[in-house]
Amino acid sequence: MHQNNTVGPQDFQDPAFLDLFNVYTGNGQSIGAHLAEAAERATVDAPLLVATNSDFVLFPGAGAAPQIEGYRLSTRGFKELTAVSHLAPALASLVRLRELAPASDAWRGEAERLLVATRGARAANSATLWRERIAVPAYRGREAAIANMVDYACAVTERYIERVLATPERFTAHDLREQYLEARGDLEGACVPMNAVMIATFFLVGMDTGHRVIDWFNRHRIDWSQAMVLIVGRQGRPTAGVTWSSNAVAAMILAASGHRLDLSRLYIAPHAPPFTVARPLDLEAVRAQEGAMRRLWNYTRAISDLGEIMYHGYPHYAANSAQRPVLTPETQAVADLPAIAGPDDWRAFNTRLRVILEDPRQLLAGCVADYAVDQLQAHSNDPTRLTVPGLDCMAYPAA
Repeated sequence: MHQNNTVGPQDFQDPAFLDLFNVYTGNGQSIGAHLAEAAERATVDAPLLVATNSDFVLFPGAGAAPQIEGYRLSTRGFKELTAVSHLAPALASLVRLRELAPASDAWRGEAERLLVATRGARAANSATLWRERIAVPAYRGREAAIANMVDYACAVTERYIERVLATPERFTAHDLREQYLEARGDLEGACVPMNAVMIATFFLVGMDTGHRVIDWFNRHRIDWSQAMVLIVGRQGRPTAGVTWSSNAVAAMILAASGHRLDLSRLYIAPHAPPFTVARPLDLEAVRAQEGAMRRLWNYTRAISDLGEIMYHGYPHYAANSAQRPVLTPETQAVADLPAIAGPDDWRAFNTRLRVILEDPRQLLAGCVADYAVDQLQAHSNDPTRLTVPGLDCMAYPAA
């Protein structure tokens, strides 16, 4: 078969214009690349903080060894609390599965599997587990209360699953809200809304992480006026955490810095070159990635710096975190997580739970992370002085 290798008009690139293109931006020897390299050399002593989806890595500058702090998947208690916070969306998923396939019993098999796992977690739960095995310093003094809350959540989930298995015609979205999420029905033992349990578990994770990160930042005495901050890679679901207002890690860093870090020095780079922190830790492998991260930050900054050179005298861009919308009785919809008036502002808390599900930009675990870290900053990073919404002042039956 004859193959036509003729270049069509749409494929044509004039060599002279291609050369001109390459002079500025086309390759590693371009003016843009050399500008980024010069900017990198000028900031070699500045601290660089890189956040992945599970770790903070601080490169202090001047070739000093990297410092690493895990904050999510490797954190004690994270998966245990997250497992409890997932009980409600798991049941909602079963409602939806039943709606999508009403003639199928697939939902029933999944409900039975959830029931078995819930019983197992309830049997493993105890104050001793939280105090001596999980042993999170930020939870000290609350271990019995956490155990009671977890026991309650598992017990109510067991009863609800057993009831809908026995009377599947009652298993509807309205029933789930009334009986389980809001605890306004006749489900045996349901005295605290499961919505409160979800907020409590999210807050506890944020409180622990924030407590450790604030302490870690303070120990390293980071000069936030010179700090270079990158949040790299995927954060939660594929569409999440791509803006300042929706990235819980960004909110945590800003709050943990005492809001001394200017937002213009923090870049979210979901398409950055891969950055890995393997376990067991290999500091040399982490150190080897510093150059690529510094180049990324400085390349982004170098482009931004051209604005003042080219357009001095015109209004400039000012980075600022979006103000959280304040709910009123008339509010029907919000485009971001709403402001929280205090630990008993359940309209704001429950609205946040809805927003993190419906807004694909949001991190599920970041529901109240910003609120938790701001509360820590307001109380000298002392977790015992905070009110944990959904846990403190709630009457959970003793486990």
